[in-house]
Amino acid sequence: MNFNIDLKELAIRESEKVEWKENGNDADVSKGITKTISAFANDLSNTGGGYVVCGAKEIKDEFGFQKVYYTGLSSEKLNEIAGKTLQNCRIHISPSVVPIVQELNNPENTATKILVFIVIASPKAHSYRDGEKSAYYVRIGKETREAKNGILSQLLVTKQEIPPFDKRPNPHTGVSDIDILLFRDCMDGMKLLQQDKPLEDFFSDTEQIAEFVPPLLVRDRLSSKLCLRNFALFLFGKKNIITRNYPDIYTVISVYNDTDRSAATAERYEFSGSIIEQAKRALEILNIQANTIFDKTSHKPNQVKYPKRALQEALINAIVHRDYEIPEPVRVTVFSDRIEINSPGCLHWGVDREKFLSGKAGPKWRNQSFAYLFNKLQLAQSEGQGIPTIIRIMKEEGCPPPVFEVGRENVLCILPAHPRHKVFLDK
Repeated sequence: MNFNIDLKELAIRESEKVEWKENGNDADVSKGITKTISAFANDLSNTGGGYVVCGAKEIKDEFGFQKVYYTGLSSEKLNEIAGKTLQNCRIHISPSVVPIVQELNNPENTATKILVFIVIASPKAHSYRDGEKSAYYVRIGKETREAKNGILSQLLVTKQEIPPFDKRPNPHTGVSDIDILLFRDCMDGMKLLQQDKPLEDFFSDTEQIAEFVPPLLVRDRLSSKLCLRNFALFLFGKKNIITRNYPDIYTVISVYNDTDRSAATAERYEFSGSIIEQAKRALEILNIQANTIFDKTSHKPNQVKYPKRALQEALINAIVHRDYEIPEPVRVTVFSDRIEINSPGCLHWGVDREKFLSGKAGPKWRNQSFAYLFNKLQLAQSEGQGIPTIIRIMKEEGCPPPVFEVGRENVLCILPAHPRHKVFLDK
């Protein structure tokens, strides 16, 4: 099969789709090529696969811009690299990957060739085995990186190797671990109670509490006993059961009387148990920060320090869309001039980073059941509206725009206080 590869076109493509290797016969380089091939096959970014080009390297031109220099490969070296790489793909990648191999003319030296491995995205998740160690690799930007924590879960969920976290069964739980009073209150708040249907009817693996939510319970594959799905545990479970299974899943609020952490902590709150209860109790504390000052000289005499709606959206986003496989709490830090809300876990792989930062990203659910039920409880906006709402509300209230920082293992939302409050504090 001929893909009519254009080297000039590859040189200007996104770095996440192309890996350049000057050579490939060295053992470590050969392993690196194989890992990259498995990463392209895993295709976490949904780009369709990728290319590994041997006999070329990235350099900088006289102006400091990136360019590709074609060193080329001799016929003997090309055959050696191709044979070794295909062998590695059979031995070290599971399930095996067979890349398409093409030889191209070197545009800078007709005596040598360029070797290209074309990798097509696979519907399966491929691991790389080296001795006793087995790991999954993905492409993030121009790097081939081992998939860990949330990224690994995203890969396995995307490839349907495992169910999403919120729908996954928890084998250490059962029907008796549901907090019935909390469940009744939530069902009432969501307007899902039915007079002719006892609550206990929902404690099964067949009855759904809402259209887009699976049954609360599911049968464990090994023991066949009924156990709670994670969303049922996190929303309606007894506090001690949630804490026993996930001791690091809580919300912590720290309040400082200054602009940095060097000041003594004035107040500290920790909320555990149901994430619904965590959200409600944390909101009570945050709403205290949304105090109002009166300035009769202004055309808008009553000015809140933080809009309550923005605080709610930021907090609920952090709780609902976080990565619950990272053993870290949601951290809310209140300073005298801003509030920082830190949510564990990287941005969902399906969300464009730049669009997210500008509030224009489409809806993507990491925990669909959480998002849907929080919306039914009127604690969260409809899909995809949280970030745009925060941006809009802050602007309408005259506050500085919110700041969103996307890290490898966290998403941070910073809400600056209205500048008029600083003026009053300085008086």
